[in-house]
Amino acid sequence: MFYISEVKKLAPAEFKTPLQEKVYTTLHKLQIPFERVDTDDAISMKDCLLINRKLNMNMVKTLFLCNRQQTEFFLFVTVAEKPFKSKDFSNALGVSRVSFAPEELLNSMLGTTIGAATVFSVLLDKKSKVQVVFDEDIVSEDWYGCSDGTTTGYMKIKTVHIVQDLLNYTSHKLTVIPM
Repeated sequence: MFYISEVKKLAPAEFKTPLQEKVYTTLHKLQIPFERVDTDDAISMKDCLLINRKLNMNMVKTLFLCNRQQTEFFLFVTVAEKPFKSKDFSNALGVSRVSFAPEELLNSMLGTTIGAATVFSVLLDKKSKVQVVFDEDIVSEDWYGCSDGTTTGYMKIKTVHIVQDLLNYTSHKLTVIPM
């Protein structure tokens, strides 16, 4: 049986990664309220559906993409059940075809592992090398459900806090595209 803790409104007592610590430190600094749960490793859509139910929201899907030369990087956030089509994404942005960035770049640039990609990785992107792109369906949602940078911590935050407060704090410009 997949473990999900009770809903909490405080940061974890101990942090598993530097990114996770930075997430909760920043939320506290910006006075952004959140709800969160601790879980077993969430590795399937079935796990995410259980987390959605517990937090009463819908988890986003966050993809780390790059061009063939690995000179342009994109953090793309979309609806969990929507399939990703590289051609549609590239056409919407007017960029050359993209693919999933290699795992080692996910670790070195975003501070996460596969399955834990999160918009909060922009906290580590001090030189703004990563472009943040949201599917237009995301910005219309009241709640933003995502990983805290681990595969065992998930949270619910008002979408407006991500779009306005977090991205402004990190100086990342948001591009919104139809998908």
